[in-house]
Amino acid sequence: MKKLKLSSADMVARARARIEEVETAEAIALVNDPDVVFVDIRDVRERQKLGFIPGSVHCPRGMIEFWVDPESPYFKEIFAEDKRFIFHCASGWRSALSVATLQEMGFDAAHLKAGFTDWLKSDGPVEMQAPR
Repeated sequence: MKKLKLSSADMVARARARIEEVETAEAIALVNDPDVVFVDIRDVRERQKLGFIPGSVHCPRGMIEFWVDPESPYFKEIFAEDKRFIFHCASGWRSALSVATLQEMGFDAAHLKAGFTDWLKSDGPVEMQAPR
């Protein structure tokens, strides 16, 4: 097996050292704040199976950089709003890496430190997708 120069865990630790992390209890208290946008970067199947934070925006991880960049043909207007953006995934690893990348781009964002898994354990509000 080939040894990597940097593990994914190392990358996440480096990202977490330089980004804003939001604890679950604080995030739950912000769920109805009109100045906060929760951005769910989990796979669509994760959202369908486990639900999602009410009012959250779904942004697939592979599109984040393009959706926040006003010069990109894939730009989404939601990211031009003067709001606080809190990104999340299931455990906080993908969102930490994503927010570190966005920070490098000059986009101000934070992430849900312990992810949606902790949100569920903490009885945070959850919506389920309506059946098709």
